[in-house]
Amino acid sequence: MVYLATLALAAAIAVSNVAQAWDSGLAGKLTVQVPPSPPPSAGDSGRGQTARVDAVLDALRETPGVRSAEQLSQQEMARLLEPWLGAAAGSADLPLPALIAVEVVPARAPELASLQRRLDRAAAGTRVDDHQRTLGRLLEVARTLQLLAVLVVALVGAAAVVTVVFVTRTGLSIHRNVIELLHLIGAQDAYVARQFQRHALRLGLTGGLIGLALGAATLWALARWVGQEAGAVVPELTLSQPQWLSLLAVPLAATLVAMLTARITVLRTLARLS
Repeated sequence: MVYLATLALAAAIAVSNVAQAWDSGLAGKLTVQVPPSPPPSAGDSGRGQTARVDAVLDALRETPGVRSAEQLSQQEMARLLEPWLGAAAGSADLPLPALIAVEVVPARAPELASLQRRLDRAAAGTRVDDHQRTLGRLLEVARTLQLLAVLVVALVGAAAVVTVVFVTRTGLSIHRNVIELLHLIGAQDAYVARQFQRHALRLGLTGGLIGLALGAATLWALARWVGQEAGAVVPELTLSQPQWLSLLAVPLAATLVAMLTARITVLRTLARLS
């Protein structure tokens, strides 16, 4: 159970890290695509691609709320496309649009529809991509995954409580004669409860440490595998050192739950028997 809870908690933390990276990396930013220059008959007066990009850059820099607008170099575009196209991403034969990275002031961000019309007048076919729409959907998915992970932790905790209750009641039934003898010589219910509590402490701590070790090994293997496969599609799921240390709380919490559950179960059962 500690193994499953460790994996679920680590998944929730990793997804939260990815969501924060997306939010901080894309918030307040736009991408403008200027398609390759059309032929003269297309109504663009035969302007070259450089002139089209310059016209779009000028329009962007004159737009209120735009903090900066910079064209991506050919090398930067090749690096972005490499996860999908491989070595072909740097080919000069690909009819790639010019990409312009735009940073806006969040409080004074331009209205996208009017910005789209303005840029289309500067260079026909120019398209504005708002990352906030995609980011919003990604964050919704991330929050759903976090909720599922927390639900798994809650279910594991509930299963642990039920298991300890069952084991404790079984132990009380097995040692019923011994417990009655202890009562006859003056032992209180609290004394009996402490014996079961200590037993639950030993078992919970031992099982918790084993589960934590197995969980850490699994997470380490997953981190190595995801690190090799990470790229544009698969994000890098990593945990910081404090987050790794926070996973130590899982076996401690499991041990505490086992102790308290065993004590409460014993005291309530003995109270009914008496």
